[in-house]
Amino acid sequence: MTAKAAVLRAAGERLSIEEIRLFEPSPTQVVVRLVGSGVCHSDLSVIRGTFPFMFPTVLGHEGSGVIESVGSDVRRVTPGDHVVLTWMPPCRRCEACLAGQSVLCDVGLAEAIGSSYATVDGVPLVRGLGVAGFATHTLVPEASVIRIPKEADLELAALVGCALSTGVGAVFRTARVAPGSTVAVVGCGGVGLAVMQGAKIAGASRIIAVDRLEPKLELASALGATDLVNAASVDAVDEVKSLTGGRGADYSFEVVGISATIKQSFAMTRRGGTTVLVGAGSPTDEVTFSAMDLFLDMKTLVGCVYGSTDPDRDFPGLVDMIERGTIDAEKMVTSRIGLEDLNDALDAMEAGDGARSLIVHA
Repeated sequence: MTAKAAVLRAAGERLSIEEIRLFEPSPTQVVVRLVGSGVCHSDLSVIRGTFPFMFPTVLGHEGSGVIESVGSDVRRVTPGDHVVLTWMPPCRRCEACLAGQSVLCDVGLAEAIGSSYATVDGVPLVRGLGVAGFATHTLVPEASVIRIPKEADLELAALVGCALSTGVGAVFRTARVAPGSTVAVVGCGGVGLAVMQGAKIAGASRIIAVDRLEPKLELASALGATDLVNAASVDAVDEVKSLTGGRGADYSFEVVGISATIKQSFAMTRRGGTTVLVGAGSPTDEVTFSAMDLFLDMKTLVGCVYGSTDPDRDFPGLVDMIERGTIDAEKMVTSRIGLEDLNDALDAMEAGDGARSLIVHA
């Protein structure tokens, strides 16, 4: 079948809206009609060449939709089911999956970064970051879709596929934030806002939002931040320490993915506290710490992939939290756009405007 998609032919180029042709589904694949697709900074990193990738590709890894057709061996969904897509489809057979760390599944990772699923002008297309959600339709493995109730808001459920699972998961699954703790969040984009909402649900006594842009700090205030730090006008580390009685935060979450903010987040964490690296960084951007600091302050520095979540276990609960109002997904969406508006939305993201753009497929 054919679909309309935003095709990226090389790093640094603009996306072009083109007609693509999906492969025929294998026995274990499904075709999904996209309803909502979030625009994430990781997509921008591929476009700008920060993340090495293969081309041509269709990006977009945060999505929701409706099952249109299924392969002969598919058992978990049927046509008409509403689903959220995951960019990391666990195989459930490898050592990582069996150890309860499905986010480290090598089979799922290979599927996410190197699998062809369609053609454009007869040339194979890579399914970008596992989902290829910048399109009207996609073709994915059965393990990439998680069924949700049909009464749930299918557009907002798209945010569960990355921003909410990563941010809320970082709080509950990676850091295990304790009630009454102090939390600092560096970076107030979509994932950072999800971290703040997770910290509020976890019972953090103080949630300190750190960013360089006032509109993002204002949005953070509306979504759970108790204190706002504009890193463009003050020393963020000194300010966080001042707000925490000179100690530093019990937990700091770095949601930018660059060495400068990683060091900043580590510095604002109290001795014995935990710094969680949520932002996806470049393979060439190295971070250094003194051996004395690592030894003497006894801080924990922990990586965080996809919020340490398991899609089958965690996605339905996150969707339910949206429906109950425990999570405010609507405030995270600062613009609803069409597929043809995608380049402008990416430019706005690069400029720091807004939190999450959501492609709504007519």
